[in-house]
Amino acid sequence: MDFNKLEHFDGGNFYRWQKKMFFLLTTLKVYYVINVPRPELAENETMVQIRERQKWIQDDEICRGHILNAMSNTLFDAYHNVPTTKELWTQFEARYMKEDVASKRFLITKFTSYKMMDSRSVMEQFHEIKNMLDHFSQYKLNMDEPIIVTKIIDKL
Repeated sequence: MDFNKLEHFDGGNFYRWQKKMFFLLTTLKVYYVINVPRPELAENETMVQIRERQKWIQDDEICRGHILNAMSNTLFDAYHNVPTTKELWTQFEARYMKEDVASKRFLITKFTSYKMMDSRSVMEQFHEIKNMLDHFSQYKLNMDEPIIVTKIIDKL
């Protein structure tokens, strides 16, 4: 995977962008900072504890930097002051998961109201329907195959 070509997140297709970020951050072995809290500073720390805390801080900065780097300039400007990856990830999920719910509703409506036209090629329209169904998979919207077939036949 060429991470330099990762699409910059601009507020749309959050679920897809989030999955791509998960793959990147997992490959870099820094995704854990989203779920594992920063090790606390303790009295009489051992060298192991010091190293673990320093590694977490460094990994958090790497993780946060990659997420910020994968944002549009507008979103970068809005979020670059968020101090930790966990807070950044949480804010993104809170804001953009809601928008993905609206996208799901729009996609379902678009599919159910789609009408085939005699003036356009069947293959072109087939590809449009296929694209909509691919988006269903992207959003984990499962539809039984018999229902899909029936809906497509109804559109003819």
